[in-house]
Amino acid sequence: MEEFYNILQHPVFVKLASIFILFVVIYFAVRVLKNGAVKLVNDNETKYKFRKLVSFLGYIAFFIGLMFIFNTKFSGIGTALGVAGAGIAFALQEVIVSVAGYITIFTGRFFKVGDRIKLGSVKGDVIDIGLLRTTLMEIGDWVNGDLYNGKMVRVANSFVFKDPVYNYSGDFPFLWDELIVPVKTNSDFKYTKELFENILKEELGDFANNSQAAWDKMIGEYNIENAKVQPMVTMLFNENWITFTLRYVVDFKSRRITKSNLSEKILSAINASNGKVEVASAAIEITAFPKNSTPN
Repeated sequence: MEEFYNILQHPVFVKLASIFILFVVIYFAVRVLKNGAVKLVNDNETKYKFRKLVSFLGYIAFFIGLMFIFNTKFSGIGTALGVAGAGIAFALQEVIVSVAGYITIFTGRFFKVGDRIKLGSVKGDVIDIGLLRTTLMEIGDWVNGDLYNGKMVRVANSFVFKDPVYNYSGDFPFLWDELIVPVKTNSDFKYTKELFENILKEELGDFANNSQAAWDKMIGEYNIENAKVQPMVTMLFNENWITFTLRYVVDFKSRRITKSNLSEKILSAINASNGKVEVASAAIEITAFPKNSTPN
């Protein structure tokens, strides 16, 4: 019995027991706060941010608690950190860099939850930013278009120090997109250009006006060209056909449906043009056949 009592009083056992109690207390405190957020907060974005904040504060509280457990005097924390850091820095390089990446993502405004980004060969919407990993709902791959393919990809936060981050919806949550329409050279090109301009204005004019404010803000923050956000139509002529390029600003999540709507309206307008506009296509015209030679 005395030996058991001595074990309970052993400094190592006391510290292990203290760590266990600290973990249990913080774990249940975090769970209670997270569950409270689910019940009290209706907005999904606010609920998500609150849950992430609670988790982050839980990590900090556990870390500070460990410092007090392993240091009888608060003034010794700095020395303990130096000794411990030398040992764990090498073993946990990737973890440390990922935590640093987590901090950099928020302080450097790389992206936030809901943004559409591309990391290396992976493209998708950010659905979670954890302490060590960022989770994406992937788009593309075997799906031809900016649509979900059903895969969730988890990437270590250390990538922000290694690879470029492409953000499709950061400070300017819109994209420029283009639709190319080839028409025959005998078409009325002036009528065609006006026709396409009217379709763009009808379909995307209001959207372009709304995006102008966001673009003006971008110009104020960055040294970039004051590009045109209003829809525009340009044309290029060659010996085969006239190529019309319809350029417009679109929401980063609506590229495919917008292009589909424009294509439908353009085809309807071409069919109703009474032959003024004809779609061009590559064709081979055979003008003559070689005569069959008969053997002598």
